[in-house]
Amino acid sequence: MSFTRREFAKLSALGLAARFAPPLLAQTSERQTGYAIIGLGRIADIFMAGVKNSPNSKVTALVSGHRDKALRIAADFGVPESSIYDYDNFDSIISNKAVDAVYVALPNSMHADFTIRAAKAGKHVLCEKPMAINVAECEKMIAACKSANVKLMIAYRCHYEPTNLKAVDLIRSGALGQVQSIETAFGFNERAGEWRLDKKLSGGGPLMDVGIYSLNATRYLTGEEPVSLMGYSSVIDKDGRFDTVEENMSWTMKFPSGIVAACNTTYGGFMGGFFKVHGAKGWIDADPAFNYDGLHLHAQYAADDSPFPRTVIDEANPQKNPYQFTAQANHFSNCVQNNLEPKTPGEEGLRDLRYITEIYRSAGISML
Repeated sequence: MSFTRREFAKLSALGLAARFAPPLLAQTSERQTGYAIIGLGRIADIFMAGVKNSPNSKVTALVSGHRDKALRIAADFGVPESSIYDYDNFDSIISNKAVDAVYVALPNSMHADFTIRAAKAGKHVLCEKPMAINVAECEKMIAACKSANVKLMIAYRCHYEPTNLKAVDLIRSGALGQVQSIETAFGFNERAGEWRLDKKLSGGGPLMDVGIYSLNATRYLTGEEPVSLMGYSSVIDKDGRFDTVEENMSWTMKFPSGIVAACNTTYGGFMGGFFKVHGAKGWIDADPAFNYDGLHLHAQYAADDSPFPRTVIDEANPQKNPYQFTAQANHFSNCVQNNLEPKTPGEEGLRDLRYITEIYRSAGISML
């Protein structure tokens, strides 16, 4: 399939270009950004699989506290043993010319430290969300990257995903009329023993982990910043999992236009990951909206002055995991190679942490 530059620009405006970007980039990309993967857990595995499919990115180094595991992964990606680091000798990566950037996939409490160390080593940083465990750490990360003249991007993968982009385009086009309200939720039943249940590592409970998807979605769907937030938390299961973090968090937000949002997240049950947008002329239901694949968009809206929704969109995204991570790597590598500002820079992560702080404060929970 081929497109003119004008046709591809039109697809981009509709949020559909990401579906066609990988083959196009494969024809035109001449170099690859080398990534050091910091932390070799589950999300790092998916990111590395995404990089394998990227025409402008590659894995060139690994950072782990488990050398045996790092050696096995290095063999799969052609990473030389000399490019395997542990957390203590990480700073020596400054001399590794094969590494242009790092991907920080560590527990939340370690994001700031390794982002700052990577910046001092002259490496660009793609950091997982949440950006850090408090506002002060976010500000230090941004300052360190600016001082070192390296780029900082937060891994908000939904910003690069066609289903979410299509929802944004429908809203911006006016198809729904004036948006009135949004409902969104994301949660699951977390197992005992996971690091996410330790506040010293995670910084908080489900709000920090998956609730942030709902929080961020309300912002990119509305294109506005909330002016008021109110949060409520609870612990229902007294089985020891929630001794340091909340089990449930619900919060409401109001935006300058008057749009109101109701959000929920949990570590105690299944919530899936969805959003519903209600407008004067129609509605959007994305369910699931935040998963790695299987995303589904359903919308109805009035295409003319009719008071009844007549136009129906029912799209299931056929792309499979890890396509979102490929798109994310493509974007950041393009920014690194062409000196462009990432779509989701450190400032985006900082804003979410400021709102999370307000939600926790409203619910009577202190942050680290």
